[in-house]
Amino acid sequence: MKKGVISVLSTMLGAAAGAAAVNTSASKKIKRKDDGLKKVHELYMAFDQWLRIRQEGKTLVEYFHDHDYKTVAIYGMKELGEHLYEELKDSDVEVRYVIDKNADAIYADVDVVTPDEELEPVDVIVVTAIYYFDEIEDMLNEKVDYPVVSLEDILYEM
Repeated sequence: MKKGVISVLSTMLGAAAGAAAVNTSASKKIKRKDDGLKKVHELYMAFDQWLRIRQEGKTLVEYFHDHDYKTVAIYGMKELGEHLYEELKDSDVEVRYVIDKNADAIYADVDVVTPDEELEPVDVIVVTAIYYFDEIEDMLNEKVDYPVVSLEDILYEM
């Protein structure tokens, strides 16, 4: 009889452990999906605001003029970074370089460096990875003593 009880208890404990493992795995998947949706939403809202600015006949160059930023580094060369570079490249605001973790995979008309490299002084670093701005800002503030701003803040300040 004791062997039967032990067997049943072992089976129940195994099932409970298995269910807990599946639940933990499912929770991680849900969190990743939720984070992904939040990132996409922030990206959508940034593009929407940028379009509103353009429809008003403005460009982001005005922000840099208003803050007397003549030289810029762009952090992040995905969609927002590419569009920011395109908006600034033919203006009098000089994009000196781009910072990206995947610098080896980025092809641009400007120097691309990793965040671990020494960063040449500029008037401002604009972070286009808006979802991760707080972590990136903290990391960059340990390396540089000039402003680090989020593209999202620029868009909503315009």
